[in-house]
Order: sequence, then C-alpha cells, then structure tokens
Amino acid sequence: MAVPFRRTSKTRKNKRRTHFKLSVPGMVECPQCHEMKLSHRVCKSCGFYKEREVVSK
Repeated sequence: MAVPFRRTSKTRKNKRRTHFKLSVPGMVECPQCHEMKLSHRVCKSCGFYKEREVVSK
C-alpha cells in the first residue's frame, strides 16, 4: 500500500475543510406575532402561515 512521502501541512488540511461548517438557518419575523421563525414554515407560537391559521393553538 502506498504511503505519503510528506506529511500534509496544516494549511493544506484546512483548505480541504473550508466547506465543512455550520450554516445559519434563514430566520424571518412572523407577521402575526412578530416571533422569529424559519422561512416558508408554520409559526410555532401562533400557528399562522401566509396570513391564515393553519394550526389551532
């Protein structure tokens, strides 16, 4: 089995890992209750989506 001739440097290793990171979810303000919610999803606090009640609380 082949063995690397030289050790991989820290810079080269970190360049390979540039896309291995967490991303922030797209949060928007609910127009009904003004709580922060994920976009294109039902609001957890009031149950509204696109100005109509989808889930009754």
